[in-house]
Amino acid sequence: MVCPRGHCFDIARSGYINLLQPQDRRSRQPGDSPEVVAARRRLHDLGVTRPLADAIASIAGSSRRVLDAGCGDGFYLGTLAGEIGFCGHGIDISTRAAVLAARRYPQCEWIVANADRFIPYPEGSFDLVWSIHARMNAAEFQRVLAPGGRVLIAVPAPGDLIELRGAGRDRAARTIEQFAQFRLIDRRRVTHAADLSASAVRDVLRSIYRPFRSPPVGATRLTFSSDVLVFQSRA
Repeated sequence: MVCPRGHCFDIARSGYINLLQPQDRRSRQPGDSPEVVAARRRLHDLGVTRPLADAIASIAGSSRRVLDAGCGDGFYLGTLAGEIGFCGHGIDISTRAAVLAARRYPQCEWIVANADRFIPYPEGSFDLVWSIHARMNAAEFQRVLAPGGRVLIAVPAPGDLIELRGAGRDRAARTIEQFAQFRLIDRRRVTHAADLSASAVRDVLRSIYRPFRSPPVGATRLTFSSDVLVFQSRA
């Protein structure tokens, strides 16, 4: 098989497509470590990320072809594709994450690639492109977006995990600047709190690449908050 860039690829036995080129990687195993991928999956399974998924579902609406750039283990895309019924396509630089995504959500297409450089789909392929707490490539998002399509971006809000890392910065304003070629059509904040065990708190720390505190953090109530921005092409 050949992608739009002319590269040949094979579908691995695990059910994903690897398009990662040598120039696209900075290490032998780019992307999240196995420990981070596993920690995030445990948090998904606990339901910690479900409120954000519900908000995304309400925006996705009648979308038919959806791209998740930086999909990780596929929770948002795979879950909502099954519930809503759209055709889901996920890209991540981590082979480890793609393996888990393909095993758990075989109804979607999973690609290992560096979306910071290039999204391996033709122009106008999707009516919704999203990036959930992941890196963003506004130019490529616009290229693969169909006329009238939308881009959904979720970034941590200033109060996200405030109990662990203090108040954060406002990422929404900078994101709006990055997507100046689009028109902002929706903006909302999704916030909820969850009572987590000590082991779940450790998974949160793993997922945000924070070293464990000494003494270890015990069970506690944490705030999860995301700013969700929805853009539409001005063209």
